[in-house]
Amino acid sequence: MKSMEELLKAAQEAAANVQAQMGEAQAKLDTIEVEGQSGGGLVKIRATAKGRILGVAIDDSLLVPADKQILEDLVAAAFNDARAKADAVSNEEMSKMSQGLPLPPGFKLPF
Repeated sequence: MKSMEELLKAAQEAAANVQAQMGEAQAKLDTIEVEGQSGGGLVKIRATAKGRILGVAIDDSLLVPADKQILEDLVAAAFNDARAKADAVSNEEMSKMSQGLPLPPGFKLPF
């Protein structure tokens, strides 16, 4: 039978391993790109799965001063679309990472 000291050491090693895996997963999320769109593709936002915005593309047809409010709404909608896609990819990647961990049923890691 293992001593309490051995069990504690094993638990600390497991926790360090989980922390390292989470760090790797978070770093990977910043390399995965998603694209949010609105207005049928007239406004596009490129972002990482971690939510960092990489670029904004606005179709020339929207660059009309009278349509400023519409353009602003489309940019906001494209940001929200990119954020939703980033969240979905992030959740999927973190779920893959946590599948191999010996966690109690129903336990959720704080991502």
